[in-house]
Amino acid sequence: MPSALDTNMRFKFSILALLLEAIIIILFGIFVEYDNRDSSTTLYPLFQDVHVMIFVGFGFLMTFLKKYGFSSVGITMLIAAFGLQWGILMQGFWHMAEGKIHVNIQSMINADFSTATALISFGAVLGKTSPVQMLILTILEITIFACNEHLVTEVLQATDVGASMTIHAFGAYFGLAVTLVLYRPGLKNKHKNDESTYHSDIFAMIGTLFLWIFWPSFNSAIAPEKIKAIVNTYSSLAACTVVTFALSSLVDQRGKFSMVLIQNATLAGGVAVGTCADLSITPFAAMCIGSIAGIISVLGFHFLTPLLASKLNIQDTCGVHNLHGLPGILGGIAGIIVTAIKEEVRQGVRLTPGMQAAALGSTIGIALVGGALTGGILKLPFLGQASDQNCFDDSVYWEVPEEEKPHEIPSHNYDESSRFEANM
Repeated sequence: MPSALDTNMRFKFSILALLLEAIIIILFGIFVEYDNRDSSTTLYPLFQDVHVMIFVGFGFLMTFLKKYGFSSVGITMLIAAFGLQWGILMQGFWHMAEGKIHVNIQSMINADFSTATALISFGAVLGKTSPVQMLILTILEITIFACNEHLVTEVLQATDVGASMTIHAFGAYFGLAVTLVLYRPGLKNKHKNDESTYHSDIFAMIGTLFLWIFWPSFNSAIAPEKIKAIVNTYSSLAACTVVTFALSSLVDQRGKFSMVLIQNATLAGGVAVGTCADLSITPFAAMCIGSIAGIISVLGFHFLTPLLASKLNIQDTCGVHNLHGLPGILGGIAGIIVTAIKEEVRQGVRLTPGMQAAALGSTIGIALVGGALTGGILKLPFLGQASDQNCFDDSVYWEVPEEEKPHEIPSHNYDESSRFEANM
């Protein structure tokens, strides 16, 4: 009888992946066609920038774990390739014309955005889930994300052009809810592989640099006022980076920089300025937002993450709460303040602080409920998750070069707990 912790994916992953792809191909054949009304390619450079962020930036940012680089980059590619297809469908169903989903470059950008939510949540559960679980998480999260995005932009008519709320806060709190439900008591004491090395941190820094450089494109890709969005994002990121370096040294008793903070908190300014990126806030206000985001993110990593793990059983591997969650909330609050003190109109609709607040509250609420339900599904015992002992280890699901793996994890089916007992 197969074990509940059977990590052999030969059939379960292959069948699920092929089945889901076949369903998507059929749905594309039925519903998707070119958007002949919009043949413009002016957005293509922005699409390329966002694409690089999704596949390279997110992937390499998560390579900091010393024995989980294959999964960080590889599963990111899997989630992104699958998610962008599913995102086109889920977002397209809300904007169908004559029973068809019309695809153009903007819809492809939006599909990449939807994929970002799943990748953010992946960061929260990094090292503790199987590829099968991540496929299921991606399909459920993007479906819920598309519904929440429609609620925020079409029903509540709130602005969130850089998606501080709908992508960053949503993805973070969805992932935190999932990791809470999937809590592993065996990982309460730090796992030996849940740490970085000098070289793994350098690879992760590559992801940070790609994200930092292209973030103005992310926030301006679908913005009506692109120049404002680019300048505001650039200003916020720059201020955030300087503040992060300063606080990183300040919170360390020896005054040294922390690579964890530099890899993550330097990006918080891009997250926080997203909601009001294309509003008339001036570069001064953008820099203030970025500075506050850097402070919140650094303090979150330093004080809040250990507290969440020890008191609330939230094991946030990448610290997405500090990079995406808290700065996303800050971005939502900034949007509320800006629309309260200045009259802003988008597409003939006056933006109101009440609708902005409702968008922020509904996004967090839907993310938490959706994440908890998804976590409950992922907790089913036959989805190929590794034992606590084998978390954060590529060799569970990947062929790893011999010189890189300290021990062999056999691929045949058997109870991992028995192997653990045999090694005691």
